[in-house]
Amino acid sequence: MWLSLVMLFVCLPWTELAEVRTQQQTDYLYSVTSEERDEMTGGEGHPHRAQRSPSGHAMISRGVLGGELTIDTLPDNMTRVVEDSGKYYTWRSFGPEDKRAQELWVDMSDIRHGQVRVHGILSNSYKQAVRVALSFDFPFYGHYLRQITIATGGFIFTGDIAHRMLTTTQYIAPLMANFDPSFSKDSTVQYLDNGEMFVVQWERVRLPGKESAGGFTFQAALYKTGTITFSYRDIPLSLVVISSTEHPVKVGLSDAFMVTSRPTQSPDSRQRTIYEYHRVEMDTTKITNHSAVEFTALPTCLRHDSCELCLSSNQTSGCSWCHVLQRCSDGMDRHRQEWLDYTCSEESKDATCEDYTGDDSPTGSSVTPEIEDVTHLTPLQKGCEGDGEVFCSFTSFFGFHP
Repeated sequence: MWLSLVMLFVCLPWTELAEVRTQQQTDYLYSVTSEERDEMTGGEGHPHRAQRSPSGHAMISRGVLGGELTIDTLPDNMTRVVEDSGKYYTWRSFGPEDKRAQELWVDMSDIRHGQVRVHGILSNSYKQAVRVALSFDFPFYGHYLRQITIATGGFIFTGDIAHRMLTTTQYIAPLMANFDPSFSKDSTVQYLDNGEMFVVQWERVRLPGKESAGGFTFQAALYKTGTITFSYRDIPLSLVVISSTEHPVKVGLSDAFMVTSRPTQSPDSRQRTIYEYHRVEMDTTKITNHSAVEFTALPTCLRHDSCELCLSSNQTSGCSWCHVLQRCSDGMDRHRQEWLDYTCSEESKDATCEDYTGDDSPTGSSVTPEIEDVTHLTPLQKGCEGDGEVFCSFTSFFGFHP
């Protein structure tokens, strides 16, 4: 297993940071649907199935922004690959012989875990994703999420920005692959939320062209504590033989931040670029029947709500205090844009907490400090419908119609 740790140097010009890799043009597009529009009407062949919409499903507008959007990893000269830096997560893999692997499997038929929802759209679709609300704040890389996006391709998208290249970054992937639940009436995508954990199970899902190999059954569980577990019941094929030609094959975690720039050739427009700043890649040879992986979230700078804790805590390292934002950070998180806009790196350089003593108003700024680091909905794009189902064109992002 490898952990990709990326470092950004602020002094570099935007032109060096915003290169668009070829993958953007060949990535694997998903349709994103609002969870509220899924009607559990009980279609034919399965007691919980919904009839597939003949005209397709509406796209949600959450986070759909005007202007150009590119998705990229940071340049290679800013990336160091190290084995388990222990910065965001620690993890352990468990084989079929380990008792812990059995303990981590959540029996969805056990009513003590909570009510299970078999999702009609996802269970009947291919390359489809649905936004679902959580009943609790889930800490992911130190950011508290209240919504996630479940995809048919064996992963959960955690990003704010609703685009169609979900496989690129910001994911929790127990087994990201080209699964097609619509192939069989026995295939389902189901989930439960009991206030303490949110579990997604992909059950008997098959790969196009390899349907005869059988169905894959596996889970991802998100715990209120920030712990993440992957559990595997049926893995009929070795992951090394699964093709990534039509869909990436990944097991692990990833997060990114978005920054905005104004292209020199078009100063009136804004270019938004999503940069992947961290990734955990698991060894896919260890993913077998009855295996499991457990990730334990580590404290991050974002958890500290005072200058004293930020600079003195022995639970975190590399943290700086930005007084104008009242935020502790190492500058590499989803608030990167604000960190740059308010020149927090410069403000915190050589500063001590005593420098801010008696300053009740952070540097006289009108900025309202954040009380909780919770990811919020982005306002609707101008021109999108705001009632009921919402559809926004992605043409401005990628130059094509969905």
